[in-house]
Amino acid sequence: MQEYDIIVLGTGLKECIISALLSMHGKRVLHIDKNPYYGGEIASITPLEQLYKRFKCPGPPSPSMGRGKDWNVDLIPKFFLVNGPMIQLLVHTGVMRYLDFKVIEGSYVYKAGKVHTVPATEEDALHSDLLGMFDKRRFRKLLHFIHNFEGSDPQTHQDIDPQETTTRDLFRHFDLGPEVMEVAVHAMALQHSEDSLDQPCMESIKRIRLYLESMARFKSSPYLYPVNGLGELPQGFARLSAEHGGTYMVNRVVDEIVMENGKVAAVKSQGDLFRCKQLICGASYMPHRVKRVGRVIRVICILNHPIKHTHEASSCLIIIPQAQLNRKSDVSISMVSCTHHVASEGMYIATVITTIETSNPEREVQPALELLQPILQKFVSIRNLVVPSEDGAKSQIFVSRSYDATTHFEMELEDIKNMYHRITGTEFCFAETRREPPEDSEESG
Repeated sequence: MQEYDIIVLGTGLKECIISALLSMHGKRVLHIDKNPYYGGEIASITPLEQLYKRFKCPGPPSPSMGRGKDWNVDLIPKFFLVNGPMIQLLVHTGVMRYLDFKVIEGSYVYKAGKVHTVPATEEDALHSDLLGMFDKRRFRKLLHFIHNFEGSDPQTHQDIDPQETTTRDLFRHFDLGPEVMEVAVHAMALQHSEDSLDQPCMESIKRIRLYLESMARFKSSPYLYPVNGLGELPQGFARLSAEHGGTYMVNRVVDEIVMENGKVAAVKSQGDLFRCKQLICGASYMPHRVKRVGRVIRVICILNHPIKHTHEASSCLIIIPQAQLNRKSDVSISMVSCTHHVASEGMYIATVITTIETSNPEREVQPALELLQPILQKFVSIRNLVVPSEDGAKSQIFVSRSYDATTHFEMELEDIKNMYHRITGTEFCFAETRREPPEDSEESG
């Protein structure tokens, strides 16, 4: 019998991040995963034949798709905002040294059946076909205001109370109507629905400013994506955890979660008993401790061409605001290609994602799929969106929420922070994640 402070079930990204953070703080952590690969829900699938097998597609991939081993297809693609907190976490923990990133080539928004570049600078605003003559000047003023806004300096607020003024009223203040507001809120603030419009504008200002600052770094878009796909991320955090004493066991069945007086005590796996004080896991390990709050559809599409009206971009993000399709939530299209070493030469992977609102999910995403035609092959995934039904304080079992329909990692980091607080009783702090090499490592010399 072996004893650990914490046992983590699954090697999903969130589980691997939390495991690494706890290992860095001296906790004895054991990882057990029933899968032979890292990543869980957010794994990258390779070779291409394995993706066909996973989705039960008839026949092998077409020879025109190139070598199967050249493909790394993310099941749940998400991008990183250049100046976003997830990149900060990678830098602070030192995991960035395991990864290579490339910038996404374009950021677009869908309006009236067409794809348009998101105007993110004052110069963009002047030339944008999304904005009328008078809106261009007003939108420039809004961007200038957000660029100079400082929450702690009332002199930058221009008589706007960011805690009381709603996002809707912020746009009215600059004489900007619903059409401009739609672009800014959905394609720049990356709000997935219109709920934020009647909330205090501080959050929208922060989000748009993050978009603008991220955009300023590389000009083409505010997004980054790892070379070889997202599967590199959980492996990077697993390596970090291992450096600090974390133990990993993959391709291993979990037989039983042992409880004593309503609290987790041990995990039985293939005849071995591992005792622990706390247990962390993804929802698939604890289906009776989660509740469904929605469903998400993802359609992975293999293309041999870039998406029309994206200036031949080899990678991009397209936001389709919910009002454009008479929906309650946005539809998005993320595309990567051989330039990120995730597809064969001349091939592209575009994924359509949204929160399901009807009994016919594929019909909901049809307008997005039409933008991608012709499609060589598509793989449809419909998953429940689940959240933990308890906070884990009593059982000391902490379950992560499943991945939502957003296109970036900001919401996932919020879940990580929430879990970290529930597990440790302390607030997550970037300063405390700065990597220090273990004393017996070569780097300490």
